[in-house]
Amino acid sequence: MEACELPMEIITYILSFLPIADRKEASLVNQTWYFAAQDTLRQESIFYNIPATSASLRTIQNLSRRHVCNVRMTSLDGSTTSRDIIKFVASFLGPHLRSLCLHGSSLTEANFSELLLACPCLTALDLSGCNSLFMSGTLLSKEETFLQAQETLINLQELNLSGVRYLSDLTFNRLTSCCPSLAKLSLARCHITFEVDTYYGSSNYNSSALLSFRNLLHFVRERASTMKALNLSGTSISSQAMKSLVQVENLCLQEMVLQACRDLTNEAVSILCQHQPHLTVLDLSGCSELSDRAVLVITSRLLSLQHLCLGKLPRVTDAGFQGISHLKQLQSLDVSECSLMRCSELVRAFGTVKGQPKLVSLNVAFCSLLRDNLVLSLAESLKSLRVLDLSSCVSITNRSIQAIASHLLLLRVLRLAWCKELTDWGLLGVEEPREERERAREDLEQDTQILIDIGKQDAQQKHKASLNALTRLQELDLTACTKLTDASIAKVIGFPELQRLSLSLVTNITDTSLTAIAQNCRSLEHLTLSHCTNLTDKGFMEAAGSLHRLQHLILSGCNQLTPRTLKAIGQECQQLKSLDVSMCSKISMTDVEHFQSQLPLQSQTSIQSRFVGGADLSITL
Repeated sequence: MEACELPMEIITYILSFLPIADRKEASLVNQTWYFAAQDTLRQESIFYNIPATSASLRTIQNLSRRHVCNVRMTSLDGSTTSRDIIKFVASFLGPHLRSLCLHGSSLTEANFSELLLACPCLTALDLSGCNSLFMSGTLLSKEETFLQAQETLINLQELNLSGVRYLSDLTFNRLTSCCPSLAKLSLARCHITFEVDTYYGSSNYNSSALLSFRNLLHFVRERASTMKALNLSGTSISSQAMKSLVQVENLCLQEMVLQACRDLTNEAVSILCQHQPHLTVLDLSGCSELSDRAVLVITSRLLSLQHLCLGKLPRVTDAGFQGISHLKQLQSLDVSECSLMRCSELVRAFGTVKGQPKLVSLNVAFCSLLRDNLVLSLAESLKSLRVLDLSSCVSITNRSIQAIASHLLLLRVLRLAWCKELTDWGLLGVEEPREERERAREDLEQDTQILIDIGKQDAQQKHKASLNALTRLQELDLTACTKLTDASIAKVIGFPELQRLSLSLVTNITDTSLTAIAQNCRSLEHLTLSHCTNLTDKGFMEAAGSLHRLQHLILSGCNQLTPRTLKAIGQECQQLKSLDVSMCSKISMTDVEHFQSQLPLQSQTSIQSRFVGGADLSITL
């Protein structure tokens, strides 16, 4: 039976195993495969970004045939084009939408109401940064609109109001009263008054001038049985306010996000852990007053934690993680920018305790005290890792990268930016011989075969896994790993699923690496090559034909490039959405304008260019 004769249900099932980029390619086989591919895409939480341009109108009509569920429209304003976009989304997509993001848009109340009332199935609404909606204080003030909103938002479970400067008790109460099923609320960076008791002696919470903690507390008490997640990041929540909040009767939170709450104390965290022991997600990144005491309380009380973020805590040391082994369900841990962390307690916990959780994600970026021996131990113990961030761990060397390549074979994301001690030997999986180290460095760029020859001659030589053992990589960041050259990059960067690659400031690579990467990483969508000054037009003319899926290309500071590179990219990279050629001294504004004129009218490519003595040029077609 030929593939085209298979039932669509079987084709849909088969395509569900492919990465999204491959599914898009498979959809071009024939009409049956096209609709099967759309089915698999629709089954996932995929957002469709709709730019506020006239070219999007036809796209919206096409999306309506797929019954798209999740849409993101940013930077809408009061222009005619934005109004047309809103009308088309309301008419063609509204009945099927479950998630709608309007982040940073300057909508009028009339346009918002028109769009909102056309989406009866919404379960998630993102109004973060939509200040114009709340500035007047009259949102949903008309009784007819309010009653219609109550019917529309009856199933809404997630509401994001982050960064809304003009949010008041009055508008907050109107909006949330339309959402009886609300379970997840974000008020990050909203101006909440915690100390002033505006309602002393009153039960009427309807201030049109401010958003008060007293009103928020009243809301949480009313919704205690349904509220599962709160985000109060960037607010001045105090210990007393925390105590009042977490002790609300029947409140059982699963997620609490408190990023950059600089007034948060160890005492407040202790109170939180005592009264909300069932948390599965906790984010305290940037709460600079916290110390080891807070971490010890977390690891001893929050035994259901799955995701813990403790980045940017300058007072936290390894001593705070002595109880990390208690968190048996932990899946992701972020201790980035904890400058006093060596990660020794993490090694002890994950390496010696039976039944320890299988971490999927570990972020130790900027932990400059981390050494090779600890990375080796972590790699041996955490073989289930999918994401590992070692950015700016400046002391790690080739031993670490070879341990990662030997043990962490499930990795999908590996970030090694600014790990300047990494060399070609490490990526190639070859231990550098002590006796011939200097000679090898001089000859390495001339002949990669030298590495193999030296290995055969040295009786003590040990061959370990090279980076290309990580066959499942989807993202790799080698920014500013300045000792790397073509000798390793051209040989080991060959990952069939790689979508994101950064080699910015890896100044020794040439066109040899570029063409090898293009030929061996056919799924690339994001490629960053800033300040790779040895790249030339010839390399891009050869590589562009293999970069059919490329969407974002950053070439800032590549001074050898000329308009010939633009021509090659324009002809071959048909899916390109953004191109950065800032600080490319041989590419002028005239060249950029000519490049734009050659693009298809429906193109949404954004081009950025910087000229000596001039401002940045950012143009969206």
